[in-house]
Amino acid sequence: MGAPYHLQSPRTIITKVMSMKQLPPALPQLPPPPVDQSEVTEQTPVLPRSQPVDPPTITRQPQAPRQPARAPSKVILQPRQRTSPAMWCAAIACFAFSILLIVAGVVTLVVFLAVKPRPPSFDAANAILNSVYVDSPAPYFNNDMTLVANISNPNREIDLVFRSATVELFFQDRPMAVQALPPFAQRRGQSQLLNMHLLSSRVLLPPQVAVKMVDQVRSNRVVYTIRGAFKVEARFRFGHYSYWMYTVCQLELTAPPSGVLVARRCTTK
Repeated sequence: MGAPYHLQSPRTIITKVMSMKQLPPALPQLPPPPVDQSEVTEQTPVLPRSQPVDPPTITRQPQAPRQPARAPSKVILQPRQRTSPAMWCAAIACFAFSILLIVAGVVTLVVFLAVKPRPPSFDAANAILNSVYVDSPAPYFNNDMTLVANISNPNREIDLVFRSATVELFFQDRPMAVQALPPFAQRRGQSQLLNMHLLSSRVLLPPQVAVKMVDQVRSNRVVYTIRGAFKVEARFRFGHYSYWMYTVCQLELTAPPSGVLVARRCTTK
């Protein structure tokens, strides 16, 4: 045994503690096997009775546990499937369709930039209010108006065909008269005047609307609204396309029987 700890130097104590921490943990000891009494008797020396006899100590080296044998791993390779001809045909068709869409989009963009299409314009060139009459006691409305509209095609590379056209007359958002126009065509840069006769007979109005109509006639300022819907087909060298055009005009006229157009404001979409 070494010297007591209180007599040892601090450096020696720290060295011993570090060496004890670095030692591997001891393996658990297995219980000793049974010992044959006959062998113990033969090996044990005979001592006088006055001295106690210690039992023999039998030590056995521990054996490491056996690990079960591992089965060899097997890698199963799936056979590679070949692509069917139908899948190849579908892929080629999708690729060709995508290319056609891209080419069509590029061509459309180039044509649009080269042609620069513009919508036609609608304007109320002239209007005459021939008569306005409100029956009493029931507020029935009677109206007679002549409208001259100017429609022009501002495009230099596109011809226009008006497949259908409808013009309506409103007062205070109430429909008064409507007229459908026959189909007509306009060449590039051409303007055309259209004469329309908007006639309404015995149109029932709410009392408050009828009162506003009478007040405007007395003040010599009658305000109407014209709304038009046109289905236009644009034709150029490479093809054609169709769209709808809508126009709204606010008309201010003097009182009949010779009511003339005083002011107008038209917008086209």
